[in-house]
Amino acid sequence: MDWVTGLVPGGKENYNACVIIVDRFSKSMRCLPCQKEATAMDTSLLFWINIIYTCGVPKIIISDRDPKFTFEFWTNLYDMIGTKLAFSTAYQPQTDGLAERMIQRMEDILRRFCAYGMENKDHEG
Repeated sequence: MDWVTGLVPGGKENYNACVIIVDRFSKSMRCLPCQKEATAMDTSLLFWINIIYTCGVPKIIISDRDPKFTFEFWTNLYDMIGTKLAFSTAYQPQTDGLAERMIQRMEDILRRFCAYGMENKDHEG
């Protein structure tokens, strides 16, 4: 789980950040739009609705940095659903940079998409 912030606000809700969730088994990624100022409770609701309801309860959540959540929030969340939270620091073998690589891939795709849109807009007239 990681955060991408500093996005250009968009959508009806003016989202300016994303929570990135990577499933290590399937290598699939979920990008949950949110506000940069989202509270721990806002984000826990996002996680509950988009991950737990649709995919089930994860056995382990790996988070290498956690600026948006308080320890109390995580403690309550994993106690309620029986999930083990494994904090790590950068460059540990357990994290292996999977979330960071997926974020780089997403940023590359967004750059290409935006560049393609700008090229086509120039040709419209």
